[in-house]
Amino acid sequence: MPHSKKSPIDTITKPIQRFIDREKSGGIILAISVVLALILANSPWSEDYHSILNNKLGFEWGNSIYFKYSLHQWISDGLMAIFFFVVGLELKREIVGGELSHFKKALLPISAALGGIILPACIYLLFNPFGEVSKGWGIPMATDIAFALGVLHLLGNRIPLSVKVFLTALAIVDDLCAILVIGVFYTADISVVYLSVAFGILLVMYTGNRMGVRNIIFYSILGIGGMWTAFLLSGIHATLAAVLAAFVIPANVKIKEQVFITKLQNSLNMFSRIDREENQPTLTVKQLHVLEDMSSTIVDASPPLQRLERAMHPLVTFLIIPIFALANAGFSFDIDVRSLFDSNIVVGVAAGLLAGKVVGIVGITLLLLKLKVVRLPDGMNRRNLVGVSFLAAIGFTMSLFITSLAFTNDEFIIQAKTGIFLASVIGGLVGYIILFRCRNGKVPHHTKKRTCE
Repeated sequence: MPHSKKSPIDTITKPIQRFIDREKSGGIILAISVVLALILANSPWSEDYHSILNNKLGFEWGNSIYFKYSLHQWISDGLMAIFFFVVGLELKREIVGGELSHFKKALLPISAALGGIILPACIYLLFNPFGEVSKGWGIPMATDIAFALGVLHLLGNRIPLSVKVFLTALAIVDDLCAILVIGVFYTADISVVYLSVAFGILLVMYTGNRMGVRNIIFYSILGIGGMWTAFLLSGIHATLAAVLAAFVIPANVKIKEQVFITKLQNSLNMFSRIDREENQPTLTVKQLHVLEDMSSTIVDASPPLQRLERAMHPLVTFLIIPIFALANAGFSFDIDVRSLFDSNIVVGVAAGLLAGKVVGIVGITLLLLKLKVVRLPDGMNRRNLVGVSFLAAIGFTMSLFITSLAFTNDEFIIQAKTGIFLASVIGGLVGYIILFRCRNGKVPHHTKKRTCE
């Protein structure tokens, strides 16, 4: 069977591509970014590290300056909007044809996610009911999908696919609720004019979808140049614009599978019949035309939503989230430990993430099982459920993001980050240990007397 010749550059790029394609790689890169941020924040370069993040960037036109924000704000409002755009694409895909597409399948992860959102917020407010500290109630609500799935994938085949699907669906619902909380509760003064402009642009994008516009550039220009800018100026956090933009990206195909197969086969037959001189390195004009037709056919057979999601996922996983972690995870250990407990933020965040997530997710699920409203997915058991709920307590990226919106006081920010770190490390370790003890929902051979149920 003929095979393509391996070029020297493949020796370099193929191992990199294999690493990128591995699902746990994102969690590894994120962990490295966190460690690097902590090193920088506690090194002789600490002042430079914070100074760079506080530098302001903007656009000048005549005597006016527009969009002048610190680098930290650009990362939070700009780069993280791309992250939320991909989250929106994933959410729409799940709703259109995934785990959230059928009510019965979606009820369990949605209910579990809501339990793991409401209870953490209540626990936080129990410890911090009044004043500025109460604004952090949204911090323990969120699950870091990259870290949680990264830990889960370290377990390999020990965990059935149904458990991974359940955690993914739960985390996506979790992210959607966090986005709504950010958009509604963590906003500045709202400008009705700019908000009207934003929704007008959204309507144009939706109309384009309904009319069959599938050009990614059309949606990019309106989404970034229009919606994101209008939302940023409206006072509502721009991440909400990213999610709404994702929801109007077409998720349908232009040609059906059988038509695609027939057209591609015809093109292949045509390509094979075109005469070309042997050992000629270039293709003929006719061959190029056939290849262009094949490329167009492939584009018509793939939904723009999935093309975008697949193309942008590595960008988000290996660039945007690590940059966000570098900008937000660094805080100095040179602090008075007693000052961490000047308020109840540390306790509220840590207890909210650990106790709130675990009790909320497990409690709601067991209640629905008792009422026979839902059943656990095939291959999943109660022990898996407890392990997954501890992984959901890893609230890293989203929790840090909400922290930056909730507080301006540096002490409160440090206290919130401490609570996030404690809960995320404990949740990740405990979840890993619980799930490690079971193989595909069955009892390990060397512990036959122990049950996983």
